Amino acid sequence: MGVDLVAARDKLLPDLLAHGLDVLFCGINPGLYSAATGRHFAKSGNRFWPALHLGGFTPRLFTAADQDELLPLGLGLTNIVPRASARADELSAAELRAGAVRLTEVAEEYRPKVVAIVGVTAYRTAFERKKAVIGRQTELIADSRLWVLPNPSGLNAHYQLPALGDAFADLRASL
Repeated sequence: MGVDLVAARDKLLPDLLAHGLDVLFCGINPGLYSAATGRHFAKSGNRFWPALHLGGFTPRLFTAADQDELLPLGLGLTNIVPRASARADELSAAELRAGAVRLTEVAEEYRPKVVAIVGVTAYRTAFERKKAVIGRQTELIADSRLWVLPNPSGLNAHYQLPALGDAFADLRASL
């Protein structure tokens, strides 16, 4: 399948949502490949799917093509900023803050038990929490617990896959 990445720029990637999810995973924003394919965390170097499995959320290793199997497991997907870009650093602080407002509205409507944001730097900017760390946050988002996970992008060298899996497993154990 040919993928037109130029046409994917600024395209919106639909959320994968249902009411009463256990966890709503929230990326920073879709990459061009994800927007072009209509699948979250679709680029092959993204470690979201392996971390999700290592963390105990899925019965087998899923890929982006399996994303529709998440809802029956009580898991959903969204992004702070819904528009696609080549890199997350193309987003402005104002866009991220507006995304925090949107994410709060989504949490109010769908009421997941936990909103898990994958990307501590984006979380710090979007929610104006300069000293936030990975893990459970003290504040809520709407009535949902708030959790911050490491960014699963292959560009995040601070976390290797086993450590990502451990961070996801900590969230899973908290449920």
